[in-house]
Amino acid sequence: MRLAIIGGTGVYDPGVLSGVREVNVETVYGKAGALVGTYKGQEIAFMARHGYGHTVPPHLINYRANIAALKMLGVERVIATSAVGSLNTAMPPGSFVFMDQFIDFAKSEVRTFFDGGDHGVVHTDYTTPYCPDIRARLIENARQMGFVASDGGCYVCTDGPRFETPAEIRMFRILGGDVVGMTGVPEVVLAREAGMCYASIAMVTNWAAGISGQPLGHAEVVEIMQANGEKLRRLMMATLEGLGSERTCGCGRDAHPMPWLGTEA
Repeated sequence: MRLAIIGGTGVYDPGVLSGVREVNVETVYGKAGALVGTYKGQEIAFMARHGYGHTVPPHLINYRANIAALKMLGVERVIATSAVGSLNTAMPPGSFVFMDQFIDFAKSEVRTFFDGGDHGVVHTDYTTPYCPDIRARLIENARQMGFVASDGGCYVCTDGPRFETPAEIRMFRILGGDVVGMTGVPEVVLAREAGMCYASIAMVTNWAAGISGQPLGHAEVVEIMQANGEKLRRLMMATLEGLGSERTCGCGRDAHPMPWLGTEA
């Protein structure tokens, strides 16, 4: 199994896999579950970041267990989805953004697999945080499908679960942020440390605080994501189907051994 989807808010079931079975993986960071099925002959794992039914808030997601479990299953490539608020008027609600940079404002202590001791200390390069090969295919497919999409964008990550204040949004815009979310980091960081290719489909669900003048609510976020569910599925599956068997992007080039994860589940 070399391909995986991580579904964010509003994406709790890919709906296109056949022969689906549930897999629970015990990792040193805790248990993580995934649905495993096939699509056009390829075995694909699907993991709901917030649990099936959105039961886990952003600040309590066990990112290390999730990525460790995918690593133990043999996954090499990940496409994730996320709901984001837009700081950029060129990225309106209902559009897709394929991020190429991030700014990490989250404060969680869990930011790496390599936290010293037996696990060592590793300083990983993030000049290109998201897999360029997967991003290129996502952009090409989105354009062929006629979707409104932005090639590149800077994702600002906060802890949540609260929405940001207008003052914070003004600061993020000054610093170069385009969209804001609560889960994209450390997920992308851990995936790179594990040697995986990782790219994200960000769906803009709302204007960030203070831009439209309207109060924010989780219900509207879920509504926009569900309304665009079919677009997301088409885009994800077309991209996964078109990926070659060999990786040439270099995402796994600097991966370090993680023997404490154990053998493949």
